[in-house]
Amino acid sequence: MNWKSVKSEADVQELFKTNEYSLIYKHSPRCMTSLMAFRNMKSGAESDYSIPFHIVDVIQDREVSGLIAKTFSVKHESPQVLIVKDGECIFNISHESIVLKDIVKKINALTEA
Repeated sequence: MNWKSVKSEADVQELFKTNEYSLIYKHSPRCMTSLMAFRNMKSGAESDYSIPFHIVDVIQDREVSGLIAKTFSVKHESPQVLIVKDGECIFNISHESIVLKDIVKKINALTEA
């Protein structure tokens, strides 16, 4: 899987402006729950994904992580998955609720609608 890093305000604005679905994964390398969720997120086959996956390190890029929460009007959590499109967060989950097969089902439902 080819994860795209979100490291700047320009990256967040690009995600905000796109009219395509995108997934943002907010990850803390210091948190065991986040490490387990990330392992789960990386476990799927490449063919399961119909939208780009982005990742932000909430420790290293704290300001960018906060900007994502503010830009998409969601409470900051970590780990957290957001699906965004047209400047809106369409779906978000966090912590132990992050299960790739469920996220893929949601992505497929959104993109096939």
